[in-house]
Amino acid sequence: MEHITLSFPATRTLSGKALSGVVGSGDMEVLFTAAEGDALTVDITTSVDNSEQRWQALFGRLAALGSLPAGQMLIHDFGATPGVARIRIEQVFEEVSHA
Repeated sequence: MEHITLSFPATRTLSGKALSGVVGSGDMEVLFTAAEGDALTVDITTSVDNSEQRWQALFGRLAALGSLPAGQMLIHDFGATPGVARIRIEQVFEEVSHA
């Protein structure tokens, strides 16, 4: 298991909390708590060693396509593909934006 902590500039503020996915399904779980501030902090626990560069690239693409919200994100990954990871992350952002 690998633990990764990343931080990205946030350009929008939301409120609330959201959960997407279930790690027990062999997939991944994403928990997001919105907060005031100018950063999105991401704590990742993954079964895939040496994956920090992959996570950096994924969040780089998300930031390039839209704005990242300020807050704290916890990701419990059990080897999800980058496509599934992106869907789960976008799901929590979508849920919180409608809260």
